[in-house]
Amino acid sequence: MKPDKNIFCFEHLSQPVAPLQHYLRRQLRSLGVGLVFIAVGLYIGMLGYHYLVALSWVDAYENAAMILSGMGPVATPSTNAGKIFAGSYALFSGIAVLAIAGVIAAPLVHRFLHRLHADPGDRK
Repeated sequence: MKPDKNIFCFEHLSQPVAPLQHYLRRQLRSLGVGLVFIAVGLYIGMLGYHYLVALSWVDAYENAAMILSGMGPVATPSTNAGKIFAGSYALFSGIAVLAIAGVIAAPLVHRFLHRLHADPGDRK
């Protein structure tokens, strides 16, 4: 099976299940994309907490990481701009975590579902 030209292109149900090496490459690419999304989300949070809530870079990182991971805020903003940012970032983080989990899990879920529907003679 030739490697995908498009990293989001999966084999069709009529095609055989991808070889393990191809699947692992696809999984690593998805993990890389997910990590990039995490880094971008964390950077957005750090910028907001540093400039709008007036936290140091280390504290901004801590607060953004805690919100992005779903643990909750560490510092409480005192300005209106900081409060609006913190609420908006929390909403963004909740959606981002679900999207990132979907991107990372997509190859595994696709392979599992493809194996369930593939003909027994196609499995390798």
